[in-house]
Amino acid sequence: MTQQAFTNVWDALEDSPSEAENMKLRAKLMMALETHIHAKGWTQSEAAGRLGVSQPRISDLLRGKISLFALDTLVNMAVVAGLKIEITVTEAA
Repeated sequence: MTQQAFTNVWDALEDSPSEAENMKLRAKLMMALETHIHAKGWTQSEAAGRLGVSQPRISDLLRGKISLFALDTLVNMAVVAGLKIEITVTEAA
């Protein structure tokens, strides 16, 4: 049995490089939203109202239920929250 080394958990878990990149981006957005919600001191209900989603969606976000969120949904939530999103694209190693 040979061992593989991965630079990121998503690279190990996902079936393709594109799926891994999607998960990395979703995870970063979810963490940024969680940090923002806590920094603002919002309750789940208040965050839901401000972000235009239901309270259970905020609960899912804060519990890290990444499979329940599409990348575009997280981008929309981040923009509504007043966060700026920047993407850097480079050649793969």
